[in-house]
Amino acid sequence: MKISAKAFFALFSIAGLITLISFTGKPQHKKPVQPKIQAAILLDVSGSMDGLIEQAKAQLWNMVSTMGKAKCSADVSPQIEIALYEYGRSTNDIKAGYVKQLSGFTSDLDSLSKILFSLKTNGGDEYCGQVIQTSLKELQWDAAPENYKVIFIAGNEDFLQGNVLYTSSCNDAKNKGVIVNTIYCGDRMQGIREHWNLNSECGNGSFTNINQNDKIDDIPTPYDSLIITMNGTLNQTYMAYNSFGYNKMREVVAVDAMNSSMSKSAGIKRTKVKGNSKIYNQASWDLVDAKEKDKDAIAKIDRKTLPDSLQKKTNEELEQIVEVKRQQRSAAQKEIETLNAKRDAYIAAEKAKNAANKNNAATLETEVEKIIKEQAKRYNMKIE
Repeated sequence: MKISAKAFFALFSIAGLITLISFTGKPQHKKPVQPKIQAAILLDVSGSMDGLIEQAKAQLWNMVSTMGKAKCSADVSPQIEIALYEYGRSTNDIKAGYVKQLSGFTSDLDSLSKILFSLKTNGGDEYCGQVIQTSLKELQWDAAPENYKVIFIAGNEDFLQGNVLYTSSCNDAKNKGVIVNTIYCGDRMQGIREHWNLNSECGNGSFTNINQNDKIDDIPTPYDSLIITMNGTLNQTYMAYNSFGYNKMREVVAVDAMNSSMSKSAGIKRTKVKGNSKIYNQASWDLVDAKEKDKDAIAKIDRKTLPDSLQKKTNEELEQIVEVKRQQRSAAQKEIETLNAKRDAYIAAEKAKNAANKNNAATLETEVEKIIKEQAKRYNMKIE
């Protein structure tokens, strides 16, 4: 079919106009992509690891708090997901190498903490290569190259036990872009004799050792009771809007008690995380966080799931109530942040004064924090 010159120039003009509009229209501002930090914790739960489990209970909050300080390009904070495995328990499936997933990747820190507090040791064979490979195959590792994907495996006994070679696990880790860090519980030279340095070397991770039975310093400060009080204030701002939410509210208080009963320091470090809305968000059951995530959340909820006193409130009335809670929460979070900064400074000064008189042994908490701060740099994540 022939097109006349007049028709051709008309089409050409329309195409040019469309192109011009596409280039001169208002710029489309894309929301920065939120990278992830995905961390899998693999814990040896054989008979000699009671101290390791105790340290893991407390280090969870410090690890998350450290990750929560990460800043990426465009000042975006990463999404944090943590998974948990146990290995070396004789009652687990022998066909699975005595390995068991306790939690897949999750941002539900309360549930994760409850799992850690439920762990007990039990004698068994520790197959390091197998637990690493299992975590690499079972977990939903995000393929995006800007994500910091990391495994921390802690335990003792020979690293080469089991039918899965560490080289095979190492290749799987490399293919998925996952860094593997090995943490030997005991003397460093014994860890090297038991081959714990091999997997970290081939996986671009680190090898370190800790005293799993060492107690984490619980230095009292003038700010402790104030932080504990603010945690109670923070809890009063949660507004459950479904049956799941009421159970989660009870869980928040229960996990508070678990950590505080372990040590004052553990309870305060948990409060520090709770005071950071970027890493502790309960939009799935708390109306205040849900409203922050979705401005239409109040209009969407089933009124029957609310407390009797709120069921007959109009959207406008409920909006006002939620806004008051939001302001109270914001104030509590800012106060928790301020108090924790003062507490950290006080503890740093105390440690500096006592440094000459005390051997500061490496613990799971100190080593994991050090490793995260160093490795996050590889993914353009800055941790102050």
